[in-house]
Amino acid sequence: MKSMKVASTAAAVVFATSQIAVAATLDDVKARGELRCGVSGGVPGFSAPDDSGRMQGIDAAVCDAIAAAVLGDSSKVTFIPLTAKERFTALASGEIDVLSRNTTHTLTREASLGLNFTYYNYIDGQGFMVKKDLGVSSALELDGASICVQAGTTTELNMADYFRNNNMDFTPVGYETSTQTREGFEGGACDVLTSDKSQLAALSTEMADPDAVMLLPETISKEPLGPVVRQGDDQWMDIVAFTLYALINAEELGITSDNVDDMKANPPSPNVARILGVEGEGGEMLGLSSDWAYNAIKQVGNYGEIYARTVEPIGIQRAGSVNDLWTRGGILYAPPIR
Repeated sequence: MKSMKVASTAAAVVFATSQIAVAATLDDVKARGELRCGVSGGVPGFSAPDDSGRMQGIDAAVCDAIAAAVLGDSSKVTFIPLTAKERFTALASGEIDVLSRNTTHTLTREASLGLNFTYYNYIDGQGFMVKKDLGVSSALELDGASICVQAGTTTELNMADYFRNNNMDFTPVGYETSTQTREGFEGGACDVLTSDKSQLAALSTEMADPDAVMLLPETISKEPLGPVVRQGDDQWMDIVAFTLYALINAEELGITSDNVDDMKANPPSPNVARILGVEGEGGEMLGLSSDWAYNAIKQVGNYGEIYARTVEPIGIQRAGSVNDLWTRGGILYAPPIR
């Protein structure tokens, strides 16, 4: 009984310490004057540096928007590139404030790593890329293939499940980064490259001959991707989630970075007035200024604007996809700002 009591007490101390350690993320970000954002840093359309070295992409834009909402300045972000294996440790240890790195929401990750997924900025699914001269048109023709895959991702398990379910054999060829998987595939280390379909599209743009490769039609998994925070800090989770909600709601309400000033000066509806801080106490409830969402929209754009400048240039059209607004047949749906 004594040993059980000691163990219970120690666990309680660890839990209490962890709560104290993570319960003031907003204060830490404000005191530091910058947001520390964990990203991939090597996936065009999601997070990759532009010619000036500034991180661009739909994942990077989420962090830009959070910085605008919290600090009033979207440029106050330090981007920290992380491998798939590093990302969760970096978040749990406090090295970063938020992880926005094409990361799939799963039960295991949320229930065992001390992390909370907020919402989804991109809905994806895993697929396969092959060189056209391989002569296959379906993943069901890949029996015995060697497959390049990024280690430490849900991609590995999905691939193993798919091949087992279809009574096929395969040889995995693992790499630490997405760039390494692309280079391995291009160099002939494997027959097939597997990843989320968006990432495959992004990687194809960096290949010497993008026209020589093709995506197979099968989508073998659900990959809801979105920003992640540490458990134990509900206020910070709300801030990250509602910043993303604000970007989605802004598009639905017709608020853009170009017209947001006019909309704020003359709100056409109560919903617009509330999201832009003209009415209500949303900012105060989050611990932010009343213009938190205005700053995010003005400086970064609504969700549709972000998608158009980040994901569409790598060849992934939004119209008719699950990533379109629910009002247009997609599944993008955010709680109201009220």
